[in-house]
Amino acid sequence: MFQIKQILSVFEHPIVEAFLGILWRLKERKSRMNRKKFVTGLLCMAGLLPVCAQQRVLSVEEMFRLADTNSRSIRSHGLAVDEARQGTKTAKSDKLPSIEANLSFSYIGNGWMTDRDFSDGQKASMPHYGNSFAIKATQVVYAGGAINRGVRLSELREQVAELELQDKRQEVRFLLVGYYLGLYQLYNRQEVYEKNIEQTRMLVKEIQAAFQQGTALKSDITRYELQLQSLELGLTSTRNRIKVLNRQLTTTIGLDPETVIFPDTTVLTREMERRDELAWQGMKDESPRLKLADLGVEISKQQQDLVRAGRRPNIGLVAANHFDGPILIEVPPIDKNFNYWYVGIGVSYKFDALFKNNKKLKQARIATRKAEEERLLAEEQVANGIHAAWVELDEAYSRLRTREKSVQLAHENYDVVRYRYLNGLSLVTDMLDASNIQLSSELELTNARIGILYQYYLRAISAPCKGKNPAHPLGRYCPLDGKKAAPCLEFAERCGSPDSIPDGCG
Repeated sequence: MFQIKQILSVFEHPIVEAFLGILWRLKERKSRMNRKKFVTGLLCMAGLLPVCAQQRVLSVEEMFRLADTNSRSIRSHGLAVDEARQGTKTAKSDKLPSIEANLSFSYIGNGWMTDRDFSDGQKASMPHYGNSFAIKATQVVYAGGAINRGVRLSELREQVAELELQDKRQEVRFLLVGYYLGLYQLYNRQEVYEKNIEQTRMLVKEIQAAFQQGTALKSDITRYELQLQSLELGLTSTRNRIKVLNRQLTTTIGLDPETVIFPDTTVLTREMERRDELAWQGMKDESPRLKLADLGVEISKQQQDLVRAGRRPNIGLVAANHFDGPILIEVPPIDKNFNYWYVGIGVSYKFDALFKNNKKLKQARIATRKAEEERLLAEEQVANGIHAAWVELDEAYSRLRTREKSVQLAHENYDVVRYRYLNGLSLVTDMLDASNIQLSSELELTNARIGILYQYYLRAISAPCKGKNPAHPLGRYCPLDGKKAAPCLEFAERCGSPDSIPDGCG
């Protein structure tokens, strides 16, 4: 009780009253959010709130930048790219000459000579200390194209790693957009509940006044008090859901879990360019999924060439120097050092490759045809995804226009029914129906706006970085990959209850 009095005393201070008076005259949605943050800040400065979490207005662009830096899955794929680049350098090093050196020292025991029938044995004295030093350099001149094919394969795998990094970045952004817009949706839902609670409280007072005058029943007051409790329960549930989504968002992008995130309220005012379907279909070749499929075909063809290289001879230049002693090929051995060198051309050929590699080549050809079919399938699915996404977006705009009209009609209906009820011309059940219709229409309007934003950002996230466009919030445009975005589009379509968000959409 003492704590409550302390809090109330803060608002009685003249300066605080002046600030609150200014803030209370701000009617827009954005202004109401700023008012809440300001009041919370006042309480923190007064030391009346035990924990004052850091508050932060976070834009979509900033959220993505934080994710690129702090997301563990993105960093892991970044290391995979570095690994692939190092693999390319390793493959290129096979073009360099091979140099090897051998050095040995040995003790040589005395020999024993016998006749061929192992009779008449006699001792053969040997030089006891031996040494050997050899250095050899080999430069491959021709390896059937195997080295160049290996380098090309490494380069292609590097490109695959880079595209997989981009793909993982998209997956993380899909998830973050779900969190972000879900949070935005819940904040709007919270405001709708708060406005309806305030309106219901005023109506309860009006019904109580009418009851005192004998023009309303006690049961009318009870019904609307129950309605008020239901709204307050919905508000509590919404606030708890905000806490859950807020923590999921902060931990994913590497912020302090206690940070309170407020979505950028200007996203609803951004102009969204509505491009026709043909423009999106024309960009499908830039889809990361199709690029990965193209690389799969190219890698398979290189594997064929690598198998063919195994059927060709290897040619190399050889230079070597040997320093050995003693000379044991003579009988008796010569206890001296012998040095010699040579240069030449070495040729090697595996005859078994003529029949072994045929089977490998047939297998590689089948793998290539499979990769080509998978590429065609990917192109078909991406095109279908673009078409479905375009239809969904067009429907979302139609849904928004309908919801805007529904809200207008719901407000007009509420005002009419309220006037009739207070004048004894309608029942309390009519008032309850009008209140519920108004609440439902306002929530559906918010959901419709968030649904368009969601689909809009899905396209932005799926876009290849082919060029920057300042009119776009992310500076890019791209077709939507229907495979990964399907569950998220389903959410955007229904976009009703935050509790029904599918996995991967936040």
